[in-house]
This record gives sequence, C-alpha cells and structure tokens, in this order.
Amino acid sequence: MNIFLKISFSSILMVPVLTTIAQFPKKIAINQVGFYTNAPKSALVLNAPDANKFYVLTATKKDTIFKGSLEDVVHSDFSTTITRKANFSEIKKPGNYLLYVPGVGLSAIFKINKNIYNDLGKASIKAYYFQRASMPLQKQFAGTWARNEGHPDSVVFIHTSATSSVRAANTFISSPGGWYDAGDYNKYIVNSGITMGTMLSGYEDFETYFKKINTNIPESGNGVPDVLNELLYNLRWMFTMQDTDGGVYHKCTNANFDAMIMPEAAIAKRFVVQKGTAASLDFAAVMAQASRIYKQFPKQLPGLADSCITAAKLAWDWAIKNPKIVYEQNEMNKHFLPAIVTGDYGDKIFEDEFFWAACELLATTKNLNYLPVIKNAPIATMSLPSWANVNLLGCYTLTRFKKQLPLAAANSVADAEKTINDRSDKLLLNGGNKAFGSIFGQSKNDFVWGSNSVAMNESILLINNYLITKNKKYLTAALTNMDYILGKNATGYCFVTGFGTKPAMHPHHRPSVADGITDPIPGLLVGGPNPGMQDKCIYVNKETETAYTDDDCAYACNEIAINWNAPFVYVSNALEALQLKLNK
Repeated sequence: MNIFLKISFSSILMVPVLTTIAQFPKKIAINQVGFYTNAPKSALVLNAPDANKFYVLTATKKDTIFKGSLEDVVHSDFSTTITRKANFSEIKKPGNYLLYVPGVGLSAIFKINKNIYNDLGKASIKAYYFQRASMPLQKQFAGTWARNEGHPDSVVFIHTSATSSVRAANTFISSPGGWYDAGDYNKYIVNSGITMGTMLSGYEDFETYFKKINTNIPESGNGVPDVLNELLYNLRWMFTMQDTDGGVYHKCTNANFDAMIMPEAAIAKRFVVQKGTAASLDFAAVMAQASRIYKQFPKQLPGLADSCITAAKLAWDWAIKNPKIVYEQNEMNKHFLPAIVTGDYGDKIFEDEFFWAACELLATTKNLNYLPVIKNAPIATMSLPSWANVNLLGCYTLTRFKKQLPLAAANSVADAEKTINDRSDKLLLNGGNKAFGSIFGQSKNDFVWGSNSVAMNESILLINNYLITKNKKYLTAALTNMDYILGKNATGYCFVTGFGTKPAMHPHHRPSVADGITDPIPGLLVGGPNPGMQDKCIYVNKETETAYTDDDCAYACNEIAINWNAPFVYVSNALEALQLKLNK
C-alpha cells in the first residue's frame, strides 16, 4: 500500500515548545551512505517536537515498506538541538530507501545492503594517492583530479637547526616522495608516525580483506596489496629523513605555508629541520611494524624488511641517547634562520613514544631488551590515540601478538587487554550521546580540533575490544560513530568528501581549492565540529556540536589530514571485513 501518496507534503502547524527551536530548521539526520542488512538502522528527526509518525519508502516513492512512531524528544547536551529517533532496524531487505516524516519532509536516499562500506573503504585508501608528492597523478589513476608533479624534493636543504658533523647548514639531501600532510604541502614525521601505525595495524588486523582491495594506483597488480603499496610510498620517504647517526628530522618543509595553489606552482625552498626524540621514536615504531609486514613479500621487495628493522634499531638507539630532545619551533626560531612557521607538531612528553616503539620492536624482534620500557609504562591510564599520544597503538600491538610474544611479556599483555576493555566499557557506560545515538559526543571534550578523528579512534578501540572479547555490543557501538560521520549529526553533513547527499564540498585542502574542479578530491575526512573556531572564519552556528562550516577558510573544522583519514581507513574497512565475516 502506498501510504506516502495519501500524506500531504504541506507542513503541519506546530506549537513552539522552545523559542530556540525556531533558529534551527526541521530536518532528518541520517547515515547518507547506508546500513548493513543485519545491523541497527535509525535516523533522527531534528527540531520537530510535535512530529509523531515516520514512514520508510522505496527510493522511487511508490511503496511504503515500513511505518513507525518516533521515540520521545531528547534535548542535546551540546546545542539547542532536540531530536526524536526513528528506528527501522526491522528492515532487512537490500535496496534504496527514503524516510518520510509528516511536517518535516524526506530524508536523503540511503541504501541497505551487505557491503555498504565497500566503496567508502576503497576511497579512504585512494585518498592517499591524491596526497602524493614528487610525482604526477595520471588520468588513468586520478581521473578528473589528474595533476602535474609537485615538490620533487630532490634538493632539500639542511636547516641551520639540523646541522651535524656530517651535514652542514645549507648543504642538501634528497627527500622525495611521501604524502602531503594535510591541506598544506609539507611532510611531517610525527604525523606520519600515527598515520602509518594506524593503517599498518588495520592491515594486520584484517589482512585477508585488505589483500583483496584494488584502488587503481600505478603499483596495482605488482603482487603487493594496494594498501601496502600506498603505505610504501610514504615509508620510502621516511627513510630519507633519518640522519647518518640514526636520529630523524622532524619535518620536510617550507619556511612558510604555501598559498592556495596547485603543487607544481609551489616552488619555495625546502628544508629538513632539527632532529627530535618524538620523530625518532615514531619512526622506529613504524619501521619495526613495517619490517614484519613487508617481510611477507621478499620476492617483490627484496631487502626491504631488513632495511626497515635496521633503521628502526638505529632510531631507537639514538632516542635512548637523546631521550629529551623537544621540537620547540618558537624557541628554535629565536636561534636559527630562516624562521619556520609551518605545522609545529611539538611534543614534550615521550613516554608514549618510547612505549609504542618498544612494543613494535618487541613484536618484530622478540628481543627482551625492549621489555623493561613496556613493563614500566602506566598502561592502565593510557588514552585514545592522537599524534601526541600514541600509547594505545602499543597496547593494540601487544594484544594482537599475545600468542607470539615471549612469556615474559604476559603481564603487560594482560594489562593492555584490560585497558582496552576498561576504556571500551567506559565509552559504553552511559550509552553514549543520548541525542544522537552515537558513542562519540558524550563529552564536550570530544569536540576538539579534528573531532571526527576522535570518533574514528573510539571505533578502533571498540573494534579491538570486539576482537579480544567477541562481544558484538562493541561492534554495534563502533557502527554508531560511522553513522555520525556519514550524516547522523547536528550539522546534517556527511563529513567525507565525495559521499552522501550533503558532503563537505569546500575542504581546506590546497589541491581541491586550486584545481578549478567543482568536486573536491573524494575519500577525505574533514576535521568536524570545533567550537574553538581558531581560524576566525565565519561560523553561522557556534554551539559545541554545530560549530562547523563547509568553507575552505575554516581550517579549524574543515581541513583534511592524513592522521584523521587513517582511523577512517581502519574503521570503514574493518567494519566491512567483519560484517562480511559475520554474514557468511
């Protein structure tokens, strides 16, 4: 029966409940990509307290396949938004659908099928190809977004802060390749560290699935999985950032940020700057992890695994000898010229980097010399990963290899599992964000610079706990944050370029701004709501969970970054791998 045809689209007169509701439009917030057949499915009706019924229609609007009542009004803790939930989890049939609420209107079209994140996961990986420096992006691989080579980085000068007995100031090294870090064209070891570690961990956790992914990059079909080919492009650049003494330069950078121009037009002088403890340890962790992964491909990549572990040990030894070398850019600029004003990534606490590097080196080498650092770490208090706090990456590694690690590490493994479980249960304790039904957003502190990466790192934590416990409640909780990212949020945006019916269209991303193409490069996760609004751009909505504007000016909420995309790569592909396995 076509109930939809009997319902008028005209708005129902409503008695205002809160004067503030009038400031925000009535609308339906929904995951604009869609839902798995056997997973929970729901949408939120925003700012319509008197709405009552909802209907799920086929995308053609010819048939109504489900009707239900909206749940009670919930007032958000972080804005004046109010929500009512429409639960349609009973629908299992694959197809394209719309949700209709009288007096509110239609939702975006959404899909239900068994591999809903397949294209999304591929795009999240392919996004890194579009971030490549030092090579042209050819049309057969880049399509609409083909471009010329930028930043060959064959001549990168030793900054006056980075001199050594072997490398004098204003001499140069070659440092080609790698990924542009974010919306800018510089390359940073610290941020590459967490990015590489997160994506390599995704491969280790879901190797069978990742091996099948073809992203159509120049290396496709060479006998190495595409995700590892992409990671290798950045790994080879990281090698160039290690000095002969084992220490690692903090970044390869201009003195100043480039204008909003294409990579080939950005020809400013490039430098490597001061070596630091954080950069060296992040490098050591990545190289140790890469060594055990690329060891699987001796024919295609002869000698690579050995080179990785050798570089890792050298960087570790340098950090042991130099345990407190802080990269303080403002202080550095007082003593060395030219002044460097690009991304800082300064970090003054290195216990987390020592722990992560020790875990990766132990897992790869089984050498007990790394165990004391692990045993002395405060595992119970470790928090969600960020570029400045990589502790939990080490915990994931300990649990991933618990059966292969030396018996002497058993207590540390148990502590790591307990921390993962405790932190997961803490996320689930109060049911998450009551108004939006996601685990993310239950604290004002979630809405920081790069808030969307917080959501994705929460989901990684929950997925890791699912891998440990096999309890599906953690997997279900992880899915709620994907709903949030893909449109079920207070802004109504899908925060991934190229996906959904209301995606971010104007990210702070130089190629997407300067290329003259309407659509931005796809598969990029923008930063997300940030009430700090540090960019001083115009934000129409300024409340905690609505402080987002789709404007390339707004780097505090709408920039992209490799370390934000990495957990998105992990989660979108992990969920796909797990759902395929569970639905067999």
